[in-house]
Amino acid sequence: MLDIFDYINHRLGNSIQDGYLISTKYLAKTYGKAYGRLASKDEPYDRHSLMSVFSRFISNRLEKFVREYSPDLIIGTHSYAGICISILADNAAIDCPSVGIVTDFTVHPFWESTFLDYYVIPDEQIAFEMQKKGIARKKLLPLGIPVRKQFSEKIERNEARAALGIEDIPTVLVMMGSMGYGNIKQLLAEIESSAYDFQILCVCGSKKKIKSAVDEYDWKKKVYSYGFVDNVDVMMDAADFIITKPGGLTTSEALAKGLPMITMNPIPGHEDRNLGFLVNNGAAIMVNKNFTIAEAVNLILGCPWRRELMEESVRHLGKRTAAHDLYEFCVKKVEEKSASI
Repeated sequence: MLDIFDYINHRLGNSIQDGYLISTKYLAKTYGKAYGRLASKDEPYDRHSLMSVFSRFISNRLEKFVREYSPDLIIGTHSYAGICISILADNAAIDCPSVGIVTDFTVHPFWESTFLDYYVIPDEQIAFEMQKKGIARKKLLPLGIPVRKQFSEKIERNEARAALGIEDIPTVLVMMGSMGYGNIKQLLAEIESSAYDFQILCVCGSKKKIKSAVDEYDWKKKVYSYGFVDNVDVMMDAADFIITKPGGLTTSEALAKGLPMITMNPIPGHEDRNLGFLVNNGAAIMVNKNFTIAEAVNLILGCPWRRELMEESVRHLGKRTAAHDLYEFCVKKVEEKSASI
């Protein structure tokens, strides 16, 4: 695995990551507008644009590494990585199959400037948007966003709850991202106002202050709080539904686990589009100013037919075997390439 920016310059990699976190958390509206303008572009970027010049610079720095490594196949999990792979192929620096992976339920900016052999998309419905960007239908692989093996397997709820050491009663999982986006304490207060009987698993992420605030409060319902965890797969198995931001990876994991969602606080841009995809397909309930989290919880717990419809939609959208299917496809392409030499 190679982080392009970190390979070129460690400070550059950290700066880009920090810039993304700051812009999405503190300049969300500005980020969303910029994303919207970029996403609306269907034609490749001009070779003399600033983006193209910067991309050629990065690709030239990568060329020595790629030639020495001599890969049998290259996978890019970001549109910008796809641009660099395309430039390397155009410069004859690589001669192997290339695969791009779209990691949200939308088409990110810059995919239109890539020229890869294949593109993994999260669902067949994304094919139309990809074709608008000029990517041929025959290149599209609707395998789903790959998730770890733990999310491709499922254990019974009572077993998962026993593994976590919690009661075997209806369970709500609350996750707002590793950075702890949103006012989780206020969110929990609204959730527990519901008259239904349930317990809450609250993952606070890496922010210790958020976890401390949750731990110190005297909740009416049973609330289990966690910091940064590595057993989210077990928590999903234990839960009846999840309340979360509509990030691409988290929602893919929830879909693979067959878990209905209540979604809120999307980052403007790609998460807005994830939210639209999930709600339009009936896999999630959207919370906004006009429909509160308390109303959403009451709907999913008090309306059996609505929950059944959500569970059915989740079953259709979940791609549990995405990683395995991608592996099988890549092995096949490498074997075909070797046989042709």
